[in-house]
Amino acid sequence: MSETVTTDVAIIGAGPAGLFAVFELGLLDIKAHLIDILPKIGGQCAELYPEKPIYDIPGFPVVSAQGLVDNLVLQIQPFHPTFHLGEMVESLEVLGTAEHPKFRIRTDAGTALEAKVVIVAAGGGSFQPKKPPIPGIGGYEGKSVFYAVRKIEQFRDRRVVIVGGGDSALDWVLNLHPVARRITLIHRRDAFRAAPHSVNAMHELVAEGKMDFLLGQVSGLKGEDGQLSGLTLRKENGEFIDWECDDLMPFFGLTMKLGPIADWGLDLHENLVPTDTEKFETNVPGIFAIGDIITYPGKLKLILSAFHEGALAAQKAHRYVYPEKKLVFQYTTSSTSLQRKLGVG
Repeated sequence: MSETVTTDVAIIGAGPAGLFAVFELGLLDIKAHLIDILPKIGGQCAELYPEKPIYDIPGFPVVSAQGLVDNLVLQIQPFHPTFHLGEMVESLEVLGTAEHPKFRIRTDAGTALEAKVVIVAAGGGSFQPKKPPIPGIGGYEGKSVFYAVRKIEQFRDRRVVIVGGGDSALDWVLNLHPVARRITLIHRRDAFRAAPHSVNAMHELVAEGKMDFLLGQVSGLKGEDGQLSGLTLRKENGEFIDWECDDLMPFFGLTMKLGPIADWGLDLHENLVPTDTEKFETNVPGIFAIGDIITYPGKLKLILSAFHEGALAAQKAHRYVYPEKKLVFQYTTSSTSLQRKLGVG
């Protein structure tokens, strides 16, 4: 068994929420280790849609998901966090008391950590795409059927069919349109769950003859050796039509699974972790949760909300890590001590 490593805070999840929590903790002289089941830093942003543009990060009119991750990693460099990537937390043991919490964490790779505070920033837990019930679809997956876009350029000059009516489907219709030979959107009805401006932009492209929109459901696929040549569409009136395509992307959402987190003694509500809105602490003292995995009145699943949650969690974490030290709030713009930590003072 590996030697147990001691740290101030163990962060479960190395997506944007976990990364910014490192920054807020670092300003308070709190050291952190991050554990993530993915083999790279960045969570869903890096794994599912690295080239997707994000428009609601303050100060960035637009930034790619990977660009945001890269900037967050650069921002936390002064605090030298330790990453344990490609590892899943297998167990969490409570060692301390409510007043002086302490936790032992073990991963499936043999890593053993002891920390005074745990911050769960695991997004929705582990996630898998919801796959459409199309016969034989598994034979095309990874070659011409995709559930995520990791590299926009691979779809250049391709006939791409996107299926779905949510934000992911409409976002990729608009983002792939400039590079694909032809974009087709298929949805079972002419009503969408996506942002209105995206729906309007899609309808404008259809009206201008720059893309196709079909009502119905995909019932079959055609092609050889994993490469699509076309699909069969069942229209609302029961009619079947054939449609040529090179790539198919069904966006039916993700199935979230909490995994081992469900066994940590945390209160759960519909597979989410309830927290307060003062410090984002769970029902277990010393275990905090931030990001998409939590729920509270008015919760918005936005990256900027997770940043706010991580900042407040860090303030309470300080009381557990340094129980004898008074926390004095400081601004990075005016505090020379904080600027020295960031290497700018």
